[in-house]
Amino acid sequence: MTLARIAMARSARPVLSSLGPVALDRDGAEPLHRQLYRALRQAVLDGRLRPGERLPPSRALATEWALSRNTVVTTYDTLLAEGYVTGRVGAGTFVAASLPDAAPGGAAGRDEARRGVGLSARGRALAEAPSIARDRVGRPFALGTPDLEAFPFALWAQLIGRCWRHGGRALATEPDPLGYGPLRAEIAAYLRAVRAVRCEPEQVVIVSGAQQGLALMAQLLLDPGDAAWVEEPGWPGNRAALLGAGARLVPVPVDGEGIDVAAGMARGADARLALVTPSHQFPLGVTMSLARRLRLLDWAAARDAWIVEDDYDSEFRYAGPPLAALQGLDGAGRVIYVGSFSKVMFPALRLGYVVVPPDLVEPVRAARRHFDGGTSVVPQAALHRFLADGHFASHLRAMRSLYAAKRTAILASIETAFAGFATAEAGEAGMHVLLRLPPDCPDHVLAGRAARIGLTTPCLSGYYRADAETADAVTGNGFLLGFAAHDPAALDRAVRDLARLAVDMPNG
Repeated sequence: MTLARIAMARSARPVLSSLGPVALDRDGAEPLHRQLYRALRQAVLDGRLRPGERLPPSRALATEWALSRNTVVTTYDTLLAEGYVTGRVGAGTFVAASLPDAAPGGAAGRDEARRGVGLSARGRALAEAPSIARDRVGRPFALGTPDLEAFPFALWAQLIGRCWRHGGRALATEPDPLGYGPLRAEIAAYLRAVRAVRCEPEQVVIVSGAQQGLALMAQLLLDPGDAAWVEEPGWPGNRAALLGAGARLVPVPVDGEGIDVAAGMARGADARLALVTPSHQFPLGVTMSLARRLRLLDWAAARDAWIVEDDYDSEFRYAGPPLAALQGLDGAGRVIYVGSFSKVMFPALRLGYVVVPPDLVEPVRAARRHFDGGTSVVPQAALHRFLADGHFASHLRAMRSLYAAKRTAILASIETAFAGFATAEAGEAGMHVLLRLPPDCPDHVLAGRAARIGLTTPCLSGYYRADAETADAVTGNGFLLGFAAHDPAALDRAVRDLARLAVDMPNG
């Protein structure tokens, strides 16, 4: 036996023994591949399977645990799609060196978070909240990644330098917890003109990204155990922000008119907050109808509840002018408006904003002073000049035109490559399209195969809560294909590669 074969054999044997006995309910309702997936995933999170460690070949693991090889292959593909393992055909499968965002810290940190040692109940809920692995490599079809080649980084560097040269000493002093005053005024003017938001500069709070804004509002407005509506399906990060405040999540289904307010009232009439994406619902892409908006506002006013409007990528609207925000219809001061610059500019900017009703301004100021003291001032000052000098409006116009062309191109590619097999749905805004797969082509299985050829295919099923009544195999089966970061030729190649994998799937 060669040294390489000996090393490979040694690396495989401890993995099987380190997992210990795995209790598989062979007569239960849950498929065996999901049970095996949970066991292997937990072993990774607990540190029993270490980064870089080679998993046994699928045939060997199937023999060891008396499973079919297809069950093990499906399990490995799911782990691969979610970023827990890496590998390619012929080279083996290995535990990923860096784990998805859902896995905190190293082996000891993962063990503590998962077992709940030393954590509060809210801490355990937050540590165990489902998350979607983010692709930082920028492969097709990564979500939320703008076309960075088109951003004027040289201009941005000049603005940063100019801010230091002309205001360095003033910018180095203790910041206002609510944010840089000139930027807040510029954002208020922009939102009034473009999104019909009713606000003054004093109501604008600068935060380190929309996610921090959501978490801040949840901490201020919710007590542990308070019910909060979340869209079903919806973005896991939004749910995590509420879980961090100890909220009890109430999944409310989304249909062609947006969140179903009647269903929300039936499932959680006592809710203190509803977190919604009315202009471009994520991930389905629908726009909330006026009737639903008015009913949601009526519910909030009658229940003295709050509505948090996450307006995450509504700038990229391809049919008509930008929609008016839900906040602009609010006459009772119950809507909190959250936005970000990361999708328009670049993700590492980490600057967002929250527009709060006047009576929340001082509580927010106090909370920011206690939590983090405010957001770094220099990038705020540069962003102020980027907006005030017209660069933001110019860049946004260019990106809207560029993304519209890419959106048209990917839809045409899907229509050709997936003809008669799968269909695409594209809302009137956003940076992704939804590819609906047939029921006999499970998205999580196809995603694993796609990852092996360098494609990132976020699964629609991953945005449904496992315990939600609305999650089913038909509604939640598909891919969210981001198109903003790649040129039409690269998107077309990727779509064709994905289509070949899909039609070659067993039973597909």
